[in-house]
Amino acid sequence: MSNDPIHQFHINPMVELPAISGFDTNFTNASLFMVAGVGLAGLFMAWAMRPAAVVPGRAQVVAETAYGFIHGMVKDTMGEEGVRRFFPLVFTLFLFIFAANMLGMFPYWFATTSQLIIPAAMAIIVFATVIIVGFAKNGLKFLKLFVPSGVPWYILWFVVIIEVISFFSRPLSHSLRLWANIFAGHLLLKVIAGFVPAMAAAGGLIAVGSVIPLAMTVAIYGLEFLVAFLQAYVFAMLTCIYLNDALHPGH
Repeated sequence: MSNDPIHQFHINPMVELPAISGFDTNFTNASLFMVAGVGLAGLFMAWAMRPAAVVPGRAQVVAETAYGFIHGMVKDTMGEEGVRRFFPLVFTLFLFIFAANMLGMFPYWFATTSQLIIPAAMAIIVFATVIIVGFAKNGLKFLKLFVPSGVPWYILWFVVIIEVISFFSRPLSHSLRLWANIFAGHLLLKVIAGFVPAMAAAGGLIAVGSVIPLAMTVAIYGLEFLVAFLQAYVFAMLTCIYLNDALHPGH
């Protein structure tokens, strides 16, 4: 049903493909908007930077601002080594999440980050990168990440347990934060917007009162655009913080 607030999150096949070893390989609406998110981000950057004018146009200013914003974030968090190693990964994640979030703001379009598997996959990529790079660069010294300096010996074992649990729960918190904000925002928007036609159809004073959920819908819709950017920013910032542990595991 179109009035069902959960309906907007349903994954529907668009192109039927044969299963491989029992795994569903259909091209779905989620697949389409993931491709669209990647394409939108890539095409915009290519189009905006193609002129490379001395006096930049508006699109070039936006592209350079985004580049400088993430570059500064990575440099401030990880230093020059972090920029060399991880800037492409962080910038790609930021652009994809932001583009996917913005595409999901259009009515009847699909918000890919409202599907937990998408943020989870990105969080696992970051988590695996931290472990691989951490051991490759530091060897067993990477384990210093779990042994904070300055902790009294008699509680060190307890702190180590907390650090280990905290480290391995990172993919969960990293992905849930993005998914929950996008999912909850779209769900709330759909629920409140559903009151507008229902109250208008009732007639009388109830119909007059429909302006209240209408105003709330407009306000929440505007807020969701801000959330679309903030969640991309927060995911990128946490990525920088976690990747910094691979370069500098000591506390």
